[in-house]
Amino acid sequence: MNNFVTDAINLRAYNLSESDKIIVMYSRDKGLIKGVAKGVKKPKSKLGARMDLLVANKLMLYKGKNLDTICQAEALNTFNKIRQNMDKIFYSFYISEVVANFGVEDDPCSSEIFDMLYKALDSIALASDKLEILLAVIKFQLKMMSLSGFGIELNKCLKCGCSLNQDNMYFSSSLGGVICKECNQSYGISVIMHYKLRDFLKELEKTPFDCKSELESKATEKLCSVCFELLKGYINVHSPKKFNSTGILQEIL
Repeated sequence: MNNFVTDAINLRAYNLSESDKIIVMYSRDKGLIKGVAKGVKKPKSKLGARMDLLVANKLMLYKGKNLDTICQAEALNTFNKIRQNMDKIFYSFYISEVVANFGVEDDPCSSEIFDMLYKALDSIALASDKLEILLAVIKFQLKMMSLSGFGIELNKCLKCGCSLNQDNMYFSSSLGGVICKECNQSYGISVIMHYKLRDFLKELEKTPFDCKSELESKATEKLCSVCFELLKGYINVHSPKKFNSTGILQEIL
């Protein structure tokens, strides 16, 4: 009765003892969970590489008072191609940290977030260049924020509610979306957003990971880098925890 089975993706790991680790995972059924991987640091561990970061497993865990214990693990996807490219490694760690920061225990959206993270990691693993990596990450950023209750308002001015069609606008991370030119006179926001960039973000938000929209096919790496940085700043402002990977990204990529 104390055992339960779930699919989960490894996000973080901490040393617990000479041979044990605590693995932080995001699970399909229970949201953010932690489990002790006993003896995982030993050469002949039954869990072994299945406890590496960015690995999706089907797990059996024993429910404990404070921490669950990982009894069995069967790899569903190791996303092995991520480990063959530095861009893939760092962007994958970034999106896993987004989930670790915004994810909660017993999350009512756990199945959607798990599937989204799985698809994003798979898309990054299979990407043929940095542009494809960035497209997957931007889709993830937009969809994850929406599921976490921090969806970005891209259609109407946050102050007056007017529709912003083919007009340039201003973007505020702290306010959570766009402001029209007139209302910005009282805000003084400096980040200008062209309506075509706004349209591109809206398109990516609704496009599945395994599909490519018309606007995506016209995208450039420079455009996607601008969008990634914009969304990264927004996510940093609203994150309940400090990010570690974004500083590394800034220095290395």
